[in-house]
Amino acid sequence: MGTTSVGNRVHVAAALLLCLAVPGMAQASHKPPPFERTEQREACRSYQPLRQPLFGETHLHTSFSFDAYVFSVRNDPYAAYAFAKGAPVRLPAASAMGGKPQTRTAQLSRPLDFAAVTDHSELFGEMQVCTRSPAGTPGRSGFECRQMRTGEVVPGKENPDAVVVAWGANPVLRPNGSGPLQPLCSRPGVDCEESAVSVWQTIQDAAEEHYDRSADCTFTTFVAYEYTAQPQYANMHRNVIFRNEKVIASPISNVTTGGPYPNVLWEKLRQNCLEGMPGCDVLTIPHNANVSGGMMFPDPADTKEAKERAFFEPLTEIIQHKGASECRWDRLAGAGVQTTDELCTFEQLLNDTLNTSAPAVPIDEFPTRNFVRNVLKDGLALAPSYEGTNPFKYGLIGSTDSHNGDPGNTVETTFQGHGGTEDAPVAPLIDHVRTGPGGLAVVWAEENSRDSIFAAMRRKEAYGTSGTRPVVRFFGGWDYEVEGRRLCRQRDQVKVAYAKGVPMGSDLPPRTRSKNPRFLVSAMRDPESASLQRIQIIKGWVDAEGETHEKVVGVAGSLTSRPSGVDTRTCKPLPGGFNGLCTIWEDKSFDPKQPAFYYARVLENPTCRWSTMQCKAAGVDPFSSAGTCQRQAKAANAKAVAKGEIESGDTPFDNCCLTEGNDPFIERTIQERAWTSPIWYTPAAATSR
Repeated sequence: MGTTSVGNRVHVAAALLLCLAVPGMAQASHKPPPFERTEQREACRSYQPLRQPLFGETHLHTSFSFDAYVFSVRNDPYAAYAFAKGAPVRLPAASAMGGKPQTRTAQLSRPLDFAAVTDHSELFGEMQVCTRSPAGTPGRSGFECRQMRTGEVVPGKENPDAVVVAWGANPVLRPNGSGPLQPLCSRPGVDCEESAVSVWQTIQDAAEEHYDRSADCTFTTFVAYEYTAQPQYANMHRNVIFRNEKVIASPISNVTTGGPYPNVLWEKLRQNCLEGMPGCDVLTIPHNANVSGGMMFPDPADTKEAKERAFFEPLTEIIQHKGASECRWDRLAGAGVQTTDELCTFEQLLNDTLNTSAPAVPIDEFPTRNFVRNVLKDGLALAPSYEGTNPFKYGLIGSTDSHNGDPGNTVETTFQGHGGTEDAPVAPLIDHVRTGPGGLAVVWAEENSRDSIFAAMRRKEAYGTSGTRPVVRFFGGWDYEVEGRRLCRQRDQVKVAYAKGVPMGSDLPPRTRSKNPRFLVSAMRDPESASLQRIQIIKGWVDAEGETHEKVVGVAGSLTSRPSGVDTRTCKPLPGGFNGLCTIWEDKSFDPKQPAFYYARVLENPTCRWSTMQCKAAGVDPFSSAGTCQRQAKAANAKAVAKGEIESGDTPFDNCCLTEGNDPFIERTIQERAWTSPIWYTPAAATSR
C-alpha cells in the first residue's frame, strides 16, 4: 500500500511539518509572485514559495441579515471580524428582544487567518431603515419595522420564525420575478435601494478596518455578501466574494436577477465587475447542495453557460451547520444516493430542501445532485456535450453559515448553536439536533493577503474541514516513486511534488508514457483534536458507455471500519491513532480512455458529537439503555418546561435517545474529517476537442 503511518509519531509529525513549506522565508528577492497583485499594501514578511495553510471562513451572517437580527443577534460585521481575530462576542439568551441583555459569550481559542462576512443582500435596504436609521426616518415606526425589532407577529407575542417567513417570503422564496416586495419599500419617503447602498458601504468599511495591510499580514478580510435564492425552499444560495476593495456599487441579489437565476447573477457580475470596473474581480460559492431539491446544479443550457459556471464557481461548500453535502448513506435502509460508502451518514438532514417541516425524503427518492460527489461524476459525463467544458469542476471548502456573527466557531465541546435565541438555552439547541458547528475553509497560499488567497481559491488549491484543523496536502502526477516511500521522508517533499506533479484543484499533466497516475497525500493532526485514523482516496470516473462510477480506497492509517472511539462515561478519546500520515498511492485500475477525478478524505478518530455532550450535561445519557435514556429525557423535558425554556408538550430531549441503532444519520460519536479539492484526469482526445 505504501504508507508511512508513524512508529515514532512525534518524529514523523515533525518531519511532515518540515515538508509543508519553507518556514519563515521572507520575500527577500524581487522575483514577482505567481499571482497578480491588484492592491496597494506592504509586502508580507512571511512569504512561502511552497505555500502555507491558511484557515478561514467564507460564509458568515451578522445583525445585518434579517434572519439573524430577528433572533436577537446584535453582532455587526465589525464585531464579527474582531471575533475572527480572537476577541469575544456576546450572544443572546432565550429571549433578548427589545434590548434585553446578551448573556452568553463566545470566543475562539485560535484566531482565523481570513474571513468574509456574507450577509443576505436581499433585504439590506429594509434592514437599514428598520434597525440602523435614526428615529423619525420614514418607515422606521411602521408595522414591518416594529415587527423586525421586537420579533412579534402581533403586539405582545414573540414569534421570530413567523417574522422571518413574513420578511423573506417574496425576496427570498419567490419562484420568479412576480409578486410584491416588502410593503415597507412602497411607503412614502422610503428608498430601499439607497438604504441598501448604505449597508453595503458599512460592510466594505468593516472589511477595510480589519484587513491587516501591514507587513505582519496577520488577518485578511474579503468584501462579500450572500445571493439568497430559494424557490419553494430549494436552496440555490451563493456567497459572492470580491478579490479586493474594488467592488460593485450595490449587491446583485435575488431581487436584482428577477428570481432564482444564478446565470443572471454571473451575467451581471461580468457586466458590472469584470468588464464594468477596472480592477474588480469576483467569484461565487454555492452552498448547501444537500438541501437544494436537486436545483443547485442543473445541466447548463448551452456551452456558454457551462463556461460561465466553470469560471465564476471554482469552489463549492462541502459542509456547513446545515449539514454535509459530500454524499448520503442511510444506515437503516442499507442504501445510499448513488453510493455504497457507509461513511456518508456524516451530518445529514432528513429533508432535501430547507423546509424542515416537510416529511423526510426516502433514500431512493433523494435528488442525486444534492451531493457534490455525484455532481463531480456528472460533470465528467457532461463535458463532451459542452465542447469539453466540465460545468461541475468544483474544488471543495467548508464554512459555518453561522448567524451569530462568530466566524469559525466550530468546536464541538463549546457549540452554542448558530441562530441566536433560536438555539438558546440548551433545550432549543437540542431541538435542532441535526445541525452542527459547521466547517472551515483552508487554502494553500504564499502569503496572508487578499490577492494570494483569492488566487488560491480560483485555482482550487483548497480544502474543507468539518471544523477541526488538520493540515492536508494532496498532489498527483505520473512520476512519483511509489516503492520505498522516500518522498514521504524527504525534507524537500513539497518542492519535488510540485516539480513532478500538480496540487489539489488541478488537472493532471499530460500522461508520461504508459504510466498510471500516482498521488502523494500527507496529513498532520490538529493538536487540539483527536488523532488521525486514516486517509482515503475517492475516485470517480465515466466508462465507455457514459455511465458514472465511484470507489473509495483506504491508502494510509488504520483501515478498520469502526474503532472503539471514546470512553462512553467521560467522552474522552481512547488511545490510538496517528499524529501524521503520508503515502504515495498508484491507481493500478487506471484506464487512460476514461475521464476521472480523485480527492482525499482524511478521517480523525471518533469523538463525542456536540449533542452527546450537551445531552449528558443535561442529565440524559445517549450511551445508556433505551429505557433509561427515555426516562432521563422525560425528566429533562419536565425540568425545561418548569424553567420556561420550552412549552408544555415539547420534548426536545427525546432527541438525546436517537442512536445509530434507531436513526439513519444521528451518531453519538463522529469522525471529524477533511476533504481535499479533486485532481482531474482528462483523456488526450477529449482535451484536444
